[in-house]
Amino acid sequence: MRDTYESPLSSRYADKEMKYIFSPDKKFRTWRKLWIALAEAEHELGLAITQEQIDELKAHAEDINYEVAEEREKIVRHDVMSHVYAYGVQCPKAAGIIHLGATSCYVGDNTDVIIMTEALRIVEKKLVSAIRQLSAFAEKYKDLPTLAFTHFQPAQPTTVGKRATLWIQDLLMDLEDVRYVLQNMKLLGCKGTTGTQASFLELFEGDHEKCKQIDRLIAKKMGYDDCFAVSGQTYSRKLDSRVLNVLAGIAQSATKFSNDIRLLQHLKEIEEPFEKNQIGSSAMAYKRNPMRSERMASLSRYVMVDVLNPYITAATQWFERTLDDSANKRLSVPEAFLAVDAILNLYINVSNGLVVYDKVITSRLMNELPFMATENIMMDAVKRGGNRQELHERIREHSMAASAVVKRDGGENDLLKRIAGDPAFGVTLEELQALLRPENYVGRAPQQTEDFLRETVASALAPYADMETENAEITI
Repeated sequence: MRDTYESPLSSRYADKEMKYIFSPDKKFRTWRKLWIALAEAEHELGLAITQEQIDELKAHAEDINYEVAEEREKIVRHDVMSHVYAYGVQCPKAAGIIHLGATSCYVGDNTDVIIMTEALRIVEKKLVSAIRQLSAFAEKYKDLPTLAFTHFQPAQPTTVGKRATLWIQDLLMDLEDVRYVLQNMKLLGCKGTTGTQASFLELFEGDHEKCKQIDRLIAKKMGYDDCFAVSGQTYSRKLDSRVLNVLAGIAQSATKFSNDIRLLQHLKEIEEPFEKNQIGSSAMAYKRNPMRSERMASLSRYVMVDVLNPYITAATQWFERTLDDSANKRLSVPEAFLAVDAILNLYINVSNGLVVYDKVITSRLMNELPFMATENIMMDAVKRGGNRQELHERIREHSMAASAVVKRDGGENDLLKRIAGDPAFGVTLEELQALLRPENYVGRAPQQTEDFLRETVASALAPYADMETENAEITI
Protein backbone atom coordinates (compact mmCIF):
# COMPACT_ATOMS: atom_id res chain seq x y z
CA MET A 1 0.00 0.00 0.00
CA ARG A 2 1.67 3.18 -1.19
CA ASP A 3 -1.15 5.54 -0.24
CA THR A 4 -1.12 4.85 3.53
CA TYR A 5 1.50 5.65 6.15
CA GLU A 6 3.39 2.65 7.45
CA SER A 7 5.94 2.75 10.24
CA PRO A 8 9.46 2.33 8.81
CA LEU A 9 10.27 0.26 11.87
CA SER A 10 7.96 -2.36 10.41
CA SER A 11 8.52 -1.89 6.69
CA ARG A 12 12.29 -1.24 6.66
CA TYR A 13 14.11 -2.17 9.82
CA ALA A 14 12.87 -4.86 12.25
CA ASP A 15 12.90 -8.62 11.67
CA LYS A 16 9.80 -10.71 10.98
CA GLU A 17 10.14 -12.55 14.31
CA MET A 18 9.96 -9.37 16.37
CA LYS A 19 7.19 -7.90 14.24
CA TYR A 20 5.03 -10.97 14.76
CA ILE A 21 5.36 -10.77 18.54
CA PHE A 22 3.65 -7.36 18.45
CA SER A 23 1.09 -8.36 15.83
CA PRO A 24 -2.68 -8.52 16.46
CA ASP A 25 -2.62 -12.26 15.72
CA LYS A 26 -0.10 -12.91 18.49
CA LYS A 27 -2.13 -10.78 20.89
CA PHE A 28 -5.45 -12.46 20.23
CA ARG A 29 -4.00 -15.98 20.31
CA THR A 30 -2.49 -15.13 23.70
CA TRP A 31 -5.88 -13.89 24.90
CA ARG A 32 -7.35 -17.29 24.13
CA LYS A 33 -4.54 -19.07 25.94
CA LEU A 34 -5.21 -16.89 28.98
CA TRP A 35 -8.94 -17.64 28.87
CA ILE A 36 -8.14 -21.35 28.75
CA ALA A 37 -5.74 -21.00 31.70
CA LEU A 38 -8.43 -19.11 33.64
CA ALA A 39 -11.07 -21.76 32.93
CA GLU A 40 -8.70 -24.58 33.88
CA ALA A 41 -7.72 -22.85 37.14
CA GLU A 42 -11.35 -22.20 38.06
CA HIS A 43 -12.22 -25.83 37.23
CA GLU A 44 -9.38 -27.10 39.43
CA LEU A 45 -10.50 -24.85 42.27
CA GLY A 46 -14.02 -26.28 42.20
CA LEU A 47 -16.12 -23.92 40.10
CA ALA A 48 -18.85 -25.37 37.90
CA ILE A 49 -16.72 -25.54 34.77
CA THR A 50 -16.54 -28.88 33.01
CA GLN A 51 -13.66 -30.56 31.22
CA GLU A 52 -15.87 -30.69 28.14
CA GLN A 53 -16.06 -26.89 28.12
CA ILE A 54 -12.29 -26.59 28.52
CA ASP A 55 -11.70 -29.08 25.70
CA GLU A 56 -14.00 -27.04 23.48
CA LEU A 57 -12.01 -23.89 24.24
CA LYS A 58 -8.74 -25.68 23.44
CA ALA A 59 -10.13 -27.01 20.16
CA HIS A 60 -10.65 -23.46 18.90
CA ALA A 61 -7.63 -21.79 20.49
CA GLU A 62 -5.87 -21.19 17.18
CA ASP A 63 -8.64 -20.80 14.54
CA ILE A 64 -9.72 -17.30 15.48
CA ASN A 65 -12.87 -16.11 13.71
CA TYR A 66 -11.67 -12.56 13.15
CA GLU A 67 -14.60 -11.54 10.96
CA VAL A 68 -17.08 -12.25 13.76
CA ALA A 69 -14.99 -10.31 16.29
CA GLU A 70 -14.62 -7.33 13.97
CA GLU A 71 -18.35 -7.14 13.21
CA ARG A 72 -19.18 -7.43 16.89
CA GLU A 73 -16.76 -4.65 17.81
CA LYS A 74 -18.58 -2.28 15.44
CA ILE A 75 -21.65 -2.80 17.61
CA VAL A 76 -20.28 -2.94 21.18
CA ARG A 77 -17.16 -0.78 20.72
CA HIS A 78 -15.12 -3.04 23.04
CA ASP A 79 -12.30 -5.20 21.73
CA VAL A 80 -12.15 -7.69 24.62
CA MET A 81 -15.90 -8.33 24.76
CA SER A 82 -15.96 -8.66 20.96
CA HIS A 83 -13.43 -11.47 21.15
CA VAL A 84 -15.23 -13.07 24.09
CA TYR A 85 -18.33 -13.11 21.90
CA ALA A 86 -16.48 -14.49 18.86
CA TYR A 87 -14.87 -17.24 20.96
CA GLY A 88 -18.30 -18.09 22.35
CA VAL A 89 -19.75 -18.43 18.85
CA GLN A 90 -17.15 -21.14 18.16
CA CYS A 91 -17.56 -22.68 21.63
CA PRO A 92 -21.30 -22.66 22.45
CA LYS A 93 -20.94 -25.04 25.40
CA ALA A 94 -18.24 -22.87 26.97
CA ALA A 95 -19.64 -19.48 25.94
CA GLY A 96 -21.03 -18.75 29.38
CA ILE A 97 -17.82 -19.31 31.30
CA ILE A 98 -15.30 -17.49 29.06
CA HIS A 99 -13.67 -14.61 30.97
CA LEU A 100 -15.52 -15.62 34.15
CA GLY A 101 -14.77 -13.18 37.00
CA ALA A 102 -12.16 -11.30 34.96
CA THR A 103 -11.85 -7.74 33.77
CA SER A 104 -10.36 -6.64 30.44
CA CYS A 105 -6.94 -6.16 31.99
CA TYR A 106 -6.80 -9.89 32.69
CA VAL A 107 -6.15 -10.55 29.02
CA GLY A 108 -4.76 -7.10 28.14
CA ASP A 109 -2.11 -6.72 30.83
CA ASN A 110 -1.11 -10.36 31.11
CA THR A 111 -0.66 -10.44 27.33
CA ASP A 112 1.50 -7.31 27.47
CA VAL A 113 3.80 -8.98 30.01
CA ILE A 114 3.99 -12.16 27.93
CA ILE A 115 4.77 -10.25 24.75
CA MET A 116 7.46 -8.12 26.41
CA THR A 117 9.01 -11.27 27.88
CA GLU A 118 9.20 -12.99 24.51
CA ALA A 119 10.56 -9.83 22.88
CA LEU A 120 13.24 -9.53 25.57
CA ARG A 121 14.32 -13.09 24.82
CA ILE A 122 14.91 -12.10 21.19
CA VAL A 123 16.89 -9.08 22.39
CA GLU A 124 18.89 -11.34 24.72
CA LYS A 125 19.71 -13.72 21.85
CA LYS A 126 20.89 -10.89 19.60
CA LEU A 127 22.98 -9.32 22.36
CA VAL A 128 24.77 -12.64 22.79
CA SER A 129 25.44 -12.78 19.04
CA ALA A 130 26.86 -9.25 18.99
CA ILE A 131 29.11 -10.03 21.96
CA ARG A 132 30.39 -13.18 20.26
CA GLN A 133 31.16 -11.35 17.02
CA LEU A 134 33.02 -8.57 18.80
CA SER A 135 34.87 -11.10 20.97
CA ALA A 136 36.22 -12.85 17.88
CA PHE A 137 37.31 -9.47 16.54
CA ALA A 138 39.01 -8.56 19.84
CA GLU A 139 40.84 -11.88 19.92
CA LYS A 140 42.08 -11.48 16.35
CA TYR A 141 43.42 -7.97 16.88
CA LYS A 142 44.45 -8.09 20.54
CA ASP A 143 48.13 -7.51 19.64
CA LEU A 144 47.73 -4.86 16.90
CA PRO A 145 48.93 -1.54 18.34
CA THR A 146 46.87 1.50 17.49
CA LEU A 147 46.83 5.12 18.47
CA ALA A 148 44.46 5.70 21.39
CA PHE A 149 42.67 8.99 21.85
CA THR A 150 41.48 11.04 24.77
CA HIS A 151 39.41 14.10 23.82
CA PHE A 152 40.00 12.79 20.27
CA GLN A 153 43.59 13.90 20.70
CA PRO A 154 46.49 11.43 20.35
CA ALA A 155 47.22 9.66 23.63
CA GLN A 156 49.21 6.58 24.67
CA PRO A 157 48.81 3.60 22.33
CA THR A 158 46.43 0.74 22.93
CA THR A 159 45.55 -2.21 20.69
CA VAL A 160 42.66 -2.63 18.28
CA GLY A 161 41.46 -5.65 20.27
CA LYS A 162 41.62 -3.83 23.59
CA ARG A 163 39.48 -1.01 22.20
CA ALA A 164 36.88 -3.60 21.17
CA THR A 165 36.70 -4.88 24.76
CA LEU A 166 35.27 -1.51 25.76
CA TRP A 167 32.37 -2.04 23.35
CA ILE A 168 31.90 -5.59 24.61
CA GLN A 169 31.87 -4.50 28.23
CA ASP A 170 28.95 -2.14 27.56
CA LEU A 171 27.00 -4.96 25.92
CA LEU A 172 27.73 -7.27 28.85
CA MET A 173 26.17 -4.71 31.18
CA ASP A 174 23.12 -4.63 28.89
CA LEU A 175 22.95 -8.43 28.87
CA GLU A 176 23.10 -8.45 32.66
CA ASP A 177 20.19 -5.99 32.78
CA VAL A 178 18.13 -8.05 30.32
CA ARG A 179 18.70 -11.20 32.37
CA TYR A 180 17.68 -9.44 35.57
CA VAL A 181 14.45 -8.09 34.09
CA LEU A 182 13.58 -11.46 32.52
CA GLN A 183 14.14 -13.23 35.82
CA ASN A 184 11.76 -10.81 37.53
CA MET A 185 8.92 -10.67 35.01
CA LYS A 186 5.58 -11.40 36.65
CA LEU A 187 2.03 -11.64 35.39
CA LEU A 188 -0.77 -9.42 36.62
CA GLY A 189 -2.81 -12.53 37.40
CA CYS A 190 -6.53 -12.21 38.11
CA LYS A 191 -7.04 -9.15 40.29
CA GLY A 192 -10.41 -7.80 39.18
CA THR A 193 -11.64 -4.28 38.58
CA THR A 194 -9.63 -2.43 41.23
CA GLY A 195 -7.16 -5.14 42.17
CA THR A 196 -9.09 -6.45 45.18
CA GLN A 197 -10.20 -9.78 43.63
CA ALA A 198 -13.71 -9.03 44.86
CA SER A 199 -15.31 -10.92 41.95
CA PHE A 200 -13.25 -14.02 42.69
CA LEU A 201 -13.96 -13.83 46.41
CA GLU A 202 -17.64 -13.94 45.40
CA LEU A 203 -17.10 -16.84 43.00
CA PHE A 204 -15.20 -18.83 45.61
CA GLU A 205 -17.78 -18.02 48.31
CA GLY A 206 -15.39 -16.13 50.58
CA ASP A 207 -12.46 -18.57 50.26
CA HIS A 208 -9.39 -16.31 50.39
CA GLU A 209 -6.95 -19.16 49.85
CA LYS A 210 -8.56 -20.06 46.52
CA CYS A 211 -8.27 -16.41 45.46
CA LYS A 212 -4.53 -16.65 46.11
CA GLN A 213 -4.27 -20.03 44.41
CA ILE A 214 -5.88 -18.88 41.18
CA ASP A 215 -3.04 -16.42 40.57
CA ARG A 216 -0.44 -19.13 41.19
CA LEU A 217 -2.20 -21.58 38.89
CA ILE A 218 -2.54 -19.07 36.05
CA ALA A 219 1.12 -18.06 36.38
CA LYS A 220 2.26 -21.67 36.22
CA LYS A 221 0.05 -22.50 33.25
CA MET A 222 1.44 -19.53 31.33
CA GLY A 223 5.06 -20.37 32.17
CA TYR A 224 5.71 -17.84 34.95
CA ASP A 225 6.84 -18.25 38.52
CA ASP A 226 4.59 -15.65 40.05
CA CYS A 227 2.11 -12.81 39.71
CA PHE A 228 2.36 -9.34 41.19
CA ALA A 229 1.39 -9.56 44.85
CA VAL A 230 -0.75 -6.43 44.65
CA SER A 231 -2.07 -4.21 41.89
CA GLY A 232 -4.76 -1.78 40.96
CA GLN A 233 -6.68 -2.76 37.87
CA THR A 234 -3.39 -2.95 35.98
CA TYR A 235 0.13 -4.05 36.78
CA SER A 236 2.33 -1.15 37.84
CA ARG A 237 3.36 0.82 34.78
CA LYS A 238 6.82 0.99 36.29
CA LEU A 239 7.32 -2.41 34.67
CA ASP A 240 7.09 -0.80 31.23
CA SER A 241 9.61 1.86 32.20
CA ARG A 242 11.93 -0.82 33.62
CA VAL A 243 11.80 -2.77 30.36
CA LEU A 244 12.29 0.25 28.11
CA ASN A 245 15.10 1.46 30.32
CA VAL A 246 16.99 -1.71 29.42
CA LEU A 247 16.30 -1.09 25.73
CA ALA A 248 17.53 2.49 26.05
CA GLY A 249 20.70 1.14 27.68
CA ILE A 250 21.32 -1.01 24.61
CA ALA A 251 20.77 2.08 22.47
CA GLN A 252 23.43 3.90 24.52
CA SER A 253 25.93 1.11 23.93
CA ALA A 254 25.14 0.94 20.23
CA THR A 255 25.57 4.70 19.84
CA LYS A 256 29.00 4.60 21.47
CA PHE A 257 30.06 1.75 19.16
CA SER A 258 28.60 3.33 16.03
CA ASN A 259 30.21 6.70 16.76
CA ASP A 260 33.62 5.07 17.25
CA ILE A 261 33.27 3.17 13.96
CA ARG A 262 32.26 6.35 12.14
CA LEU A 263 35.32 8.16 13.49
CA LEU A 264 37.61 5.24 12.63
CA GLN A 265 36.16 5.13 9.13
CA HIS A 266 36.93 8.83 8.76
CA LEU A 267 40.52 8.04 9.81
CA LYS A 268 40.57 5.20 7.24
CA GLU A 269 41.66 2.75 9.94
CA ILE A 270 38.55 0.55 10.24
CA GLU A 271 35.47 0.42 8.05
CA GLU A 272 32.04 -1.11 8.38
CA PRO A 273 31.03 -3.63 5.68
CA PHE A 274 30.51 -2.14 2.23
CA GLU A 275 28.82 -4.30 -0.38
CA LYS A 276 30.19 -4.72 -3.90
CA ASN A 277 27.40 -2.77 -5.61
CA GLN A 278 26.58 -0.40 -2.73
CA ILE A 279 26.43 3.31 -3.59
CA GLY A 280 27.85 5.66 -0.99
CA SER A 281 26.73 8.95 -2.51
CA SER A 282 24.50 9.96 -5.41
CA ALA A 283 26.98 12.71 -6.33
CA MET A 284 30.40 11.44 -5.20
CA ALA A 285 30.95 7.97 -6.62
CA TYR A 286 34.15 7.39 -4.63
CA LYS A 287 32.49 7.72 -1.21
CA ARG A 288 32.04 4.87 1.26
CA ASN A 289 29.62 6.33 3.77
CA PRO A 290 29.19 4.49 7.10
CA MET A 291 25.44 4.20 6.60
CA ARG A 292 24.99 1.18 8.89
CA SER A 293 26.65 2.93 11.81
CA GLU A 294 24.74 6.10 11.08
CA ARG A 295 21.46 4.17 11.08
CA MET A 296 22.42 2.61 14.43
CA ALA A 297 22.97 6.06 15.90
CA SER A 298 19.74 7.36 14.40
CA LEU A 299 17.52 4.54 15.68
CA SER A 300 19.28 4.58 19.05
CA ARG A 301 18.49 8.25 19.47
CA TYR A 302 14.81 7.40 18.95
CA VAL A 303 14.88 4.71 21.65
CA MET A 304 16.69 6.91 24.15
CA VAL A 305 13.99 9.55 23.73
CA ASP A 306 11.16 6.99 23.64
CA VAL A 307 12.02 5.79 27.15
CA LEU A 308 10.48 8.99 28.49
CA ASN A 309 7.03 7.74 27.46
CA PRO A 310 6.69 4.93 30.03
CA TYR A 311 8.42 7.11 32.63
CA ILE A 312 5.77 9.80 32.30
CA THR A 313 2.95 7.26 31.94
CA ALA A 314 3.93 5.46 35.15
CA ALA A 315 4.25 8.75 37.00
CA THR A 316 0.81 10.04 35.98
CA GLN A 317 -1.44 7.04 36.66
CA TRP A 318 -4.28 8.02 39.01
CA PHE A 319 -5.08 5.73 41.94
CA GLU A 320 -6.11 2.25 40.72
CA ARG A 321 -5.91 3.19 37.01
CA THR A 322 -6.57 5.68 34.25
CA LEU A 323 -6.78 4.98 30.54
CA ASP A 324 -4.28 7.59 29.38
CA ASP A 325 -1.68 4.82 29.36
CA SER A 326 -3.32 2.73 26.64
CA ALA A 327 -2.70 4.66 23.44
CA ASN A 328 0.79 5.57 24.58
CA LYS A 329 1.71 1.96 25.38
CA ARG A 330 0.48 0.79 21.99
CA LEU A 331 3.08 3.06 20.40
CA SER A 332 6.01 3.38 22.78
CA VAL A 333 6.56 -0.24 23.82
CA PRO A 334 6.33 -2.03 20.45
CA GLU A 335 8.30 0.63 18.61
CA ALA A 336 11.10 0.56 21.19
CA PHE A 337 11.44 -3.18 20.69
CA LEU A 338 11.26 -2.93 16.89
CA ALA A 339 13.92 -0.22 16.91
CA VAL A 340 16.24 -2.17 19.22
CA ASP A 341 15.74 -5.25 17.06
CA ALA A 342 16.96 -3.24 14.07
CA ILE A 343 19.81 -1.74 16.08
CA LEU A 344 21.08 -5.16 17.15
CA ASN A 345 20.77 -6.49 13.60
CA LEU A 346 23.03 -3.65 12.51
CA TYR A 347 25.41 -4.24 15.43
CA ILE A 348 25.76 -7.92 14.53
CA ASN A 349 26.19 -7.16 10.84
CA VAL A 350 28.81 -4.45 11.35
CA SER A 351 30.84 -6.28 14.00
CA ASN A 352 30.90 -9.40 11.83
CA GLY A 353 32.28 -7.55 8.81
CA LEU A 354 34.66 -4.89 10.12
CA VAL A 355 37.52 -4.18 7.72
CA VAL A 356 40.84 -3.33 9.39
CA TYR A 357 43.54 -1.38 7.53
CA ASP A 358 46.57 -2.24 9.62
CA LYS A 359 49.07 -0.26 7.51
CA VAL A 360 47.08 2.95 7.97
CA ILE A 361 46.80 2.21 11.69
CA THR A 362 50.55 1.65 12.00
CA SER A 363 51.41 4.71 9.90
CA ARG A 364 49.33 7.03 12.08
CA LEU A 365 50.74 5.52 15.25
CA MET A 366 54.33 5.81 14.06
CA ASN A 367 53.78 9.46 13.17
CA GLU A 368 52.79 10.19 16.78
CA LEU A 369 54.98 7.68 18.59
CA PRO A 370 58.11 9.88 18.78
CA PHE A 371 56.22 12.27 21.05
CA MET A 372 55.14 9.39 23.27
CA ALA A 373 58.65 7.92 23.44
CA THR A 374 60.19 11.11 24.79
CA GLU A 375 59.80 10.08 28.43
CA ASN A 376 61.76 6.88 27.81
CA ILE A 377 64.38 8.81 25.84
CA MET A 378 64.74 11.32 28.67
CA MET A 379 65.06 8.60 31.34
CA ASP A 380 67.79 6.84 29.35
CA ALA A 381 69.67 10.12 29.03
CA VAL A 382 69.39 10.71 32.79
CA LYS A 383 70.87 7.26 33.41
CA ARG A 384 73.85 8.35 31.33
CA GLY A 385 74.39 11.35 33.62
CA GLY A 386 72.05 13.99 32.20
CA ASN A 387 70.03 16.50 34.23
CA ARG A 388 66.35 15.57 34.23
CA GLN A 389 65.03 19.15 34.37
CA GLU A 390 67.35 20.41 31.62
CA LEU A 391 66.56 17.43 29.39
CA HIS A 392 62.83 17.93 29.96
CA GLU A 393 63.08 21.51 28.76
CA ARG A 394 65.10 20.50 25.68
CA ILE A 395 62.53 17.82 24.78
CA ARG A 396 59.72 20.33 25.24
CA GLU A 397 61.42 22.75 22.84
CA HIS A 398 62.18 20.03 20.29
CA SER A 399 58.61 18.71 20.53
CA MET A 400 57.09 22.13 19.92
CA ALA A 401 59.34 22.68 16.92
CA ALA A 402 58.57 19.24 15.45
CA SER A 403 54.87 19.77 16.04
CA ALA A 404 55.02 23.07 14.17
CA VAL A 405 56.63 21.35 11.19
CA VAL A 406 53.77 18.84 11.10
CA LYS A 407 50.90 21.28 11.70
CA ARG A 408 52.10 24.47 10.05
CA ASP A 409 54.20 23.15 7.18
CA GLY A 410 52.55 19.79 6.56
CA GLY A 411 55.91 18.08 6.95
CA GLU A 412 56.94 14.83 8.61
CA ASN A 413 57.60 14.48 12.32
CA ASP A 414 61.36 15.14 12.69
CA LEU A 415 61.50 15.00 16.49
CA LEU A 416 63.89 12.04 16.59
CA LYS A 417 66.31 13.79 14.23
CA ARG A 418 66.27 16.86 16.46
CA ILE A 419 66.96 14.80 19.59
CA ALA A 420 69.71 12.80 17.85
CA GLY A 421 71.33 16.08 16.80
CA ASP A 422 71.32 17.40 20.39
CA PRO A 423 74.56 16.39 22.19
CA ALA A 424 72.78 16.65 25.55
CA PHE A 425 71.12 13.28 24.86
CA GLY A 426 74.15 11.44 23.55
CA VAL A 427 72.17 9.08 21.33
CA THR A 428 72.14 8.29 17.60
CA LEU A 429 69.15 8.36 15.29
CA GLU A 430 69.47 4.60 14.75
CA GLU A 431 69.36 3.99 18.49
CA LEU A 432 66.29 6.19 18.82
CA GLN A 433 64.53 4.46 15.96
CA ALA A 434 65.19 1.11 17.62
CA LEU A 435 63.19 2.34 20.60
CA LEU A 436 60.10 2.95 18.47
CA ARG A 437 58.60 -0.50 18.65
CA PRO A 438 54.84 0.11 19.09
CA GLU A 439 54.33 -3.06 21.15
CA ASN A 440 56.58 -1.55 23.83
CA TYR A 441 54.08 1.24 24.45
CA VAL A 442 50.73 -0.57 24.69
CA GLY A 443 51.11 -1.55 28.34
CA ARG A 444 49.02 -4.59 29.26
CA ALA A 445 46.48 -4.11 26.48
CA PRO A 446 47.04 -7.57 24.90
CA GLN A 447 47.01 -9.32 28.27
CA GLN A 448 43.97 -7.36 29.45
CA THR A 449 42.14 -8.40 26.29
CA GLU A 450 43.03 -12.07 26.78
CA ASP A 451 42.01 -12.02 30.45
CA PHE A 452 38.75 -10.22 29.70
CA LEU A 453 37.75 -12.65 26.95
CA ARG A 454 38.81 -15.76 28.86
CA GLU A 455 37.31 -14.80 32.20
CA THR A 456 34.62 -12.11 32.04
CA VAL A 457 33.14 -12.78 28.61
CA ALA A 458 33.37 -16.56 28.80
CA SER A 459 31.61 -16.54 32.17
CA ALA A 460 28.82 -14.25 30.93
CA LEU A 461 28.22 -16.33 27.81
CA ALA A 462 28.44 -19.74 29.48
CA PRO A 463 24.63 -20.00 29.94
CA TYR A 464 24.22 -19.54 26.18
CA ALA A 465 26.55 -22.33 25.02
CA ASP A 466 23.75 -24.04 23.09
CA MET A 467 22.39 -20.85 21.53
CA GLU A 468 23.24 -20.31 17.87
CA THR A 469 24.90 -17.08 16.79
CA GLU A 470 22.66 -14.83 14.70
CA ASN A 471 23.86 -13.68 11.29
CA ALA A 472 21.81 -10.56 10.64
CA GLU A 473 20.87 -9.43 7.15
CA ILE A 474 20.34 -5.72 6.66
CA THR A 475 17.30 -4.51 4.76
CA ILE A 476 17.03 -1.32 2.71
